[in-house]
Amino acid sequence: MHILVANLGSTSFKYRLFDMTTERQLARGGVERIGAPESRCFVEIQGQRHEESRHVPDHAEAVRQCLAQLTDPQRGCLKDAREVAAIGFKAVHGGRISGVQRVTEDVLAAMEEMAEVAPAHNPPYIRAMRLLMEKLPEIPLVAAFETGFHSTIPERNRYYAVPFEWADWGVRCWGFHGASHRYIAVRTAQLLGREDLRIISCHLGGSSSVCAIRNGQSVFTSMGMSPQSGLPNNNRVGDFDPFALPVIMKRTGMSLSQVLSVLANESGLLGLSGVSTDLRDILQAANQGNWRAQLAVDVFVASIRKYLGGSLVELGGADVLVFTGGIGENQPVIRTAVCRGLTELGIVLDETKNQQAQGEAEIGHETSRTRIWVIPTNEELIVARQAKALLESGQ
Repeated sequence: MHILVANLGSTSFKYRLFDMTTERQLARGGVERIGAPESRCFVEIQGQRHEESRHVPDHAEAVRQCLAQLTDPQRGCLKDAREVAAIGFKAVHGGRISGVQRVTEDVLAAMEEMAEVAPAHNPPYIRAMRLLMEKLPEIPLVAAFETGFHSTIPERNRYYAVPFEWADWGVRCWGFHGASHRYIAVRTAQLLGREDLRIISCHLGGSSSVCAIRNGQSVFTSMGMSPQSGLPNNNRVGDFDPFALPVIMKRTGMSLSQVLSVLANESGLLGLSGVSTDLRDILQAANQGNWRAQLAVDVFVASIRKYLGGSLVELGGADVLVFTGGIGENQPVIRTAVCRGLTELGIVLDETKNQQAQGEAEIGHETSRTRIWVIPTNEELIVARQAKALLESGQ
């Protein structure tokens, strides 16, 4: 069985193709600048990369281009597009609908209900999914919602201290990055040969979150009702006091929707640093003496440590601390800052191992009670597994 896993943006389509008999990735590729006069199409199969430019008007045509790449007689890895059993999506927020679902109009309607909560994610997915349902009805679409992994969070960590009935409107902690945290839970258990682990998963990247995992299940996470909450993200605010909204509106003359747009698009590391959405640029500026860039780094690290502490209390200690995501995997300076001064809590980094870490690597000192790992995440493989399981269930 072959599963195509799609990652959608408003003008982009990226994919990975898996052979699910072996869980081997056969190909990766995508289309950028969809709708522009010239779109960039690329594919990588067995280490060979091919690129070309052509007009791709919409996401349905992008999928067709992808299938053409995969079935190309000279470069492809499939004989026929019908070998693709389904397209899986790392869907973000369905509110009343979660878990793994065949994409239907009801699923899309549920995503539309949460579009204001996930404005950067839901609208482009809804548009593309609806288009693909219409133009490629022969290929099943499967949505694996990020919120699904967090369905095990206990009520004490799920409810806000607001009028109880608001929870019926979706005002509750949903949690996100579910595919990444699920992968870390599974892979860490494999590496350590134990299922009964207390894991703190730090997914740090353009979008970041911390998750406390007990026995493979999420019990606490930093993101709440929306992906704008929790840790500061590259351009999204993170935790924020709602009573600041009228102050901002009065001082700026902006409407509520305009302020929310700033919080969702011009805040986070970008808003604090004034430099970039990319932490690499911010770290470089901080090293050159830019105090706002250093402030952004310090606020980011402090927020990670706050949720690390909350996770330690929720779990009663941790067996493993895992860093993953683009920042978690590639920025030893952030890992050092997060772990600094935590010896009394059983977290001791080995700085030599930390600096040399590549791929999967254990970076904790031999005196650390909590084992510390860097584990590259694989969200696409998780989505492929979930899509395969749904198809085999006959749903």
